[in-house]
Amino acid sequence: MTLSDTDRTGTAARTVTDVFQPRNVLLVGMLAIGWAAAGHWSGLLWGFLGALCAGLVPAGYIEWERGRGTWGDRHVVDRTKRAPIFFVILGSIGTGSLLMVLGHAPRGILLAMLALWVMTVGLLAVNTVWKISVDSAVASAVVALLSVVHSPWWLAAYAMTVAVCWSRVALRYHTVAQTVAGASLGAATAAASLLM
Repeated sequence: MTLSDTDRTGTAARTVTDVFQPRNVLLVGMLAIGWAAAGHWSGLLWGFLGALCAGLVPAGYIEWERGRGTWGDRHVVDRTKRAPIFFVILGSIGTGSLLMVLGHAPRGILLAMLALWVMTVGLLAVNTVWKISVDSAVASAVVALLSVVHSPWWLAAYAMTVAVCWSRVALRYHTVAQTVAGASLGAATAAASLLM
């Protein structure tokens, strides 16, 4: 028995969306941003704190709620149930940012945290009236932040963002408009950090 084209597309989309889910993109991205912002290995510690607060703590919260039966999976496809996640993310990023300020973290990682916080406020605001893709927003923001903090060559990694957008549409979690809106919001908040 061979897989149909539909099955192969679904399998590929599932793989892309699982590999490039926000916690994974934030873990790798924030470590790289921390390293670039500090200019040496000590930035990895700041990057890990950023990844912990922006990605790992929220992912842990989602898993905890899933275990309680609140949501069926990490995607939380029902827009009306997403608000608590955004508040956890805002609180976690805010706490991490405060620790970074107190610890005199490099400016680049602080700007990344601020951009992610502002992006989350935007996601929360839009989510009150319309479903927007968080996965696309995170994938876009991390690439844009790396291009700001490290090198414009990171913009080539937008191929990953496009793949994430495609996977979300292919899996029918989002429409094309919802993924484009998410990616645009992620890029805009990262670009705004250039003005600070």
